[in-house]
Amino acid sequence: MTAVHHPVSSQAPGTGPTRFRDVVAAYVGLMKPRVIELLLLTTVPVMFFAERGVPELGLVVATVIGGTLSAGSASALNNVYDRDIDEQMRRTRRRALPRHVVTARTATVFGLVLAVVSTLVLGFYVNWLSAWLALGANAFYVLVYTMVLKRRTTQNIVWGGIAGCFPALIGWTAVTDALAWEPVILFLVVFFWTPPHTWALALRYRDDYAKVDVPMLPVVASARAVARQVLAYSYVMVATSLVLWPVADTGWLYPAAAVVLGVLFLVEAHLLLARASRSDDLSVVRPMRLFHWSNMYLSLLFVSVALDPLLAL
Repeated sequence: MTAVHHPVSSQAPGTGPTRFRDVVAAYVGLMKPRVIELLLLTTVPVMFFAERGVPELGLVVATVIGGTLSAGSASALNNVYDRDIDEQMRRTRRRALPRHVVTARTATVFGLVLAVVSTLVLGFYVNWLSAWLALGANAFYVLVYTMVLKRRTTQNIVWGGIAGCFPALIGWTAVTDALAWEPVILFLVVFFWTPPHTWALALRYRDDYAKVDVPMLPVVASARAVARQVLAYSYVMVATSLVLWPVADTGWLYPAAAVVLGVLFLVEAHLLLARASRSDDLSVVRPMRLFHWSNMYLSLLFVSVALDPLLAL
């Protein structure tokens, strides 16, 4: 299976809405705001954790701005490269490029400008270690995941998901200007969280991925096989989350949250496997239950990361 390469089009916007506010909304949409929200949720709490208290407001603002622009850049360039399959998939066909609200050329320029600005913001107002980490995550997502892995292997989101783990490192380095074991453990939590989260969504849209020849695991494996993989990654994720407790010498809140949230996640993963074992019918499997819970799990776990040191003050 080979990647499809796209010439950058200079075609004028077509039939989509052309009012100024619609164009602005289209550019915001290129940045995938909901993805950015999730990435920031794994950045800011780690800053509190690294500070062992409340970090400086200006530093938080600069990190959030730089991180938002960096993630937005990666998403915009991903949209440009994937515009051919986005036009055919139900989940993505309302994006700006499939609707021709903006051209591929302007979206490319937009993404590259965001990458430059985000690097400068993080470099000058946070530190250069955080800036290079963000730029590296951006490059990995676009060059490795989008252009190489996504259309070639069922392991696309396993390794491609590495880009989404970098915010945990960036949140730590923004405060300390150095790496340590604590953010590496949180990096790994997100790494092992990504396959269950993404495969649940891919199960829901497996026909879309099959139609555009993207070999997501649910396209080439049964729902039962996918659910087994989800369960295996879930156990490793929960075990990894508990490692932070002794390594970082946290208070009581984090381990309590990690245990309760982890047990609930594993229960949901077992239920997914039970349903998938009965039938391959998605109305029976109901993968979106685990998808929505995975968002809640990560959000609450990282909130506990931020709150734990505050309780010790």
